[in-house]
Amino acid sequence: MKDINIVLYNPEIPQNTGNISRTCAVTGAALHIIKPTGFEISDRTLRRAGLDYWDKLDVTYYDSFEEFMSIHGDEPMYFFSSHAKRSYTDVDYPKGVFLVFGKESVGLPRELVENNKHRALRIPMLPTLRCLNLSNSVAVSVYEVLRQRGFENMA
Repeated sequence: MKDINIVLYNPEIPQNTGNISRTCAVTGAALHIIKPTGFEISDRTLRRAGLDYWDKLDVTYYDSFEEFMSIHGDEPMYFFSSHAKRSYTDVDYPKGVFLVFGKESVGLPRELVENNKHRALRIPMLPTLRCLNLSNSVAVSVYEVLRQRGFENMA
């Protein structure tokens, strides 16, 4: 298991997943993709967005959220949602953390966020707008974890 783990719950847009894969590769984070996805994993646009990093990426696929939780349910986990109350900067992220992000169109299931209020986080933004782009949200969050650790092992 990696020190930072990014989890995409049913991602829909291959370009976002490609950009996230690049962020994971350059930061040493692992990528976990929970199916179904809105695209084929071999889709050329997904690979184009992260092509020169794809061989350096630690990626795992799961057929369902239940499968993912049966393997990683006891790990430290935070769920990102525009409906959460707590800011992503209010957490001291432990080693081996899993940062879970929802699909682009609707985010994480509301019930999942509600059942994990103490682990639900938001990225502050203007109240009149819906949310950040998924790949931007992942990048902001990963770099907060790295910042808290003094960017260890980063050039």
